Amino acid sequence: MSYLLPPLLGKGAFSLVLLLLLLGLTTALVLERARHRRMVQRIPIRIHVNGTRGKSSVARLIAAGLRAGKLRTFAKTTGSAARLIHPDGSEEPVPRRSAPNIREQIGIIRQAAGENAEALVIECMAVRPDLQKVTEHQIVRSTIGVITNVRPDHLEVMGPTLENVAIALSGTIPNNGKLFTTEGAYSDYLVREAMRRGTQCAVTTAERHPTPEEMSGFGYVEIPENVALALDVCEEVGVDRVTALSGMYKVTPDVGATTQIHLRREDKEITFVNAFAANDRESTVFLWGLLNMHRGGDRRSIVMINNRADRMRRAVDMAQVIAKDMAADWFVVVGDKASTFIDMAARSGLPRNRMVHMGGRTPEEVLQKLFDLADPRAAIMGIGNIGGFGVRFMDLLEQERSRHAS
Repeated sequence: MSYLLPPLLGKGAFSLVLLLLLLGLTTALVLERARHRRMVQRIPIRIHVNGTRGKSSVARLIAAGLRAGKLRTFAKTTGSAARLIHPDGSEEPVPRRSAPNIREQIGIIRQAAGENAEALVIECMAVRPDLQKVTEHQIVRSTIGVITNVRPDHLEVMGPTLENVAIALSGTIPNNGKLFTTEGAYSDYLVREAMRRGTQCAVTTAERHPTPEEMSGFGYVEIPENVALALDVCEEVGVDRVTALSGMYKVTPDVGATTQIHLRREDKEITFVNAFAANDRESTVFLWGLLNMHRGGDRRSIVMINNRADRMRRAVDMAQVIAKDMAADWFVVVGDKASTFIDMAARSGLPRNRMVHMGGRTPEEVLQKLFDLADPRAAIMGIGNIGGFGVRFMDLLEQERSRHAS
């Protein structure tokens, strides 16, 4: 097989070249790892936010609270649209030349250190359990871990059971640090895992939730347990509740945050609630009740379901949710495979004559249909998925609001 070797190299020389290349690569990796550890050590407070729901909101709230406490804080969220949030509160999209990869967290830490951050708040971007562990223990090496909750999502990767999801999320519990969570059902498991790693776990309970007066300071729909969790983390770092809240009131919500938009056309008025990102049963039903969206009174109650072809497992759950847990006047189905979704909802017991097929229609056509269904007022909640049609529809609503405000 010597004829396969470069013509000017013998077997011995070729082996030497391979050895030198291997040594060079190994040296480069060792130097890169050492450099990364130096970057990590330059940031004394490192907060790694994980969980099924509310990660982006909690990361933004914590960062805002710490900034109000005069800590130079750099944050990165994944959410519906990944963002970098600089110490002055300004933000920009995360630059990407290819598909998301956990290695980008290395560059984020380097950038945070370069901006002399005293605190880093970084949302976990990994889904696979092994990559969640790698992100925490080899990249972020957090001083404070956050696990918002354990809900049924990404079961094809972290499942199939909720217990499996809890095990996967526990991969980001720090060593010899502090863990905060609002999780109830699996809190005992998280406490045990934290203790095993020399970490103390604090469970944020309902008694820690902000009062209605404190929640009234938010200009969008925020979840009290998200605020309570963020406040507990800020208090651990040394920022008092009043100061932290003052910063949180100024936070720019994530694209997927629950927001409300009021629009009017002629003699009709609608209020649209963006709950697309609350795409599990528990979160969706909670928001439905929190905002009192049930049918009744002098306004129509409408659910708009955005279905995605690559999220059909979620569609099965959503079909059961709207049939059994959401008493609305109308159910408008948009996005992909609308007919399939309507069939699933009908099998779950929802009458077909209360469902409106708008799959394949433009955002403008769907908005007009919503006004047509208003009689003369309607409260509408968008659920299911923010991706695809959801983003385009929310862009249209923002344009409509801006146009009427000018």
